[in-house]
Amino acid sequence: MSELIKNPSTMEKAQNEVRQILGKKSTVEEADLREMNYLKLVIKETLRFHPPAPFLLPRESGVDLRIGGYNIPAKTKVVVNAMAIARDPRYWDEPDRFYPERFLGSTIDIKGSDFEFLAFGSGRRMCPGIPYALPFVEFTLAHLLWQFDWKLPTGMEPKDLDMTEATGLIARRKNDLHLIPVPYRSIDS
Repeated sequence: MSELIKNPSTMEKAQNEVRQILGKKSTVEEADLREMNYLKLVIKETLRFHPPAPFLLPRESGVDLRIGGYNIPAKTKVVVNAMAIARDPRYWDEPDRFYPERFLGSTIDIKGSDFEFLAFGSGRRMCPGIPYALPFVEFTLAHLLWQFDWKLPTGMEPKDLDMTEATGLIARRKNDLHLIPVPYRSIDS
């Protein structure tokens, strides 16, 4: 929601897609989510821009190796910085820009097979909750965008939004996000 508030045109595109697909239905269904392509791009870009776990679980090298000019002895603990990879200009054009359209026509997925995008890790230690988490995020975000328009508190502009993240095992905003929901339509309509 923070990135959508900070990027009003992206919010508008996502809301238009969700509202067009859902119309006057009473609830979001799984079949509806399959049609929400732009919503999926927004979620994918959010996971790239703000990986849930900026540092992947430590791994131990099984043998002596040399990577990127560095000698790594066997039994060395190695930590992958998913955040640094997600913002690396060697892999991403304008890496510090929130731009969901970067994934249009892209085969890069979140399942860890593309090493420039490791939001949930890779291989045997990849997050086992992906099949449960993604539909939950899609469903929740679709509902929030469908049922409400969102605005910042009086006197605050999107440019004023502090996007600082707290450091830790799991990424989160350093400061709470305060938004005002404005019902888009009545439940009866």
